[in-house]
Amino acid sequence: EADIRPLVDNLCAKCHGPESPTMAEFDKDKKRYKDEELGPRYDTYEHLMVVVNGSDLGALMRRLDDGTNTKDGKPGNMNENLGETPQERAANLALFKKWVGGWTLKRAAEVSEAERKAILAPQR
Repeated sequence: EADIRPLVDNLCAKCHGPESPTMAEFDKDKKRYKDEELGPRYDTYEHLMVVVNGSDLGALMRRLDDGTNTKDGKPGNMNENLGETPQERAANLALFKKWVGGWTLKRAAEVSEAERKAILAPQR
C-alpha cells in the first residue's frame, strides 16, 4: 500500500485503471482495447496479481523490465512509463522488483513451482 499502490495509481492507472477491462475481457477483444489505449485492470490487488503471479504470470515484469534480464537488452514496452528520468525509472523499477520478489520474465507455463513460490508480492 505504501510503495506499490502510489506507483500503480500515478504511473499505470491512465491505461490500467477502473475503466479498463478485466484480463478475461481484455483477452476477448485485445485489438479494441489496445485501440482505446486500455490494458487490463491493475486498480485492485487481485487484478494486479493476474499479471504478477496469476494466469498472465510475469506480464508485469516483462513489460516493466529495464532490459538487464533480456537476451537483446531491450527494456519492456512499459519501462518508459516508470518515470521521467533514467534515475526515476530505475528507482521505481527497484521498488517493483523488491515487492514482487522472484522477478521473472517467463510466462506461466514456463515457471517452475519453486520460481512461482519466489514471487512474494505481499498483500497489503
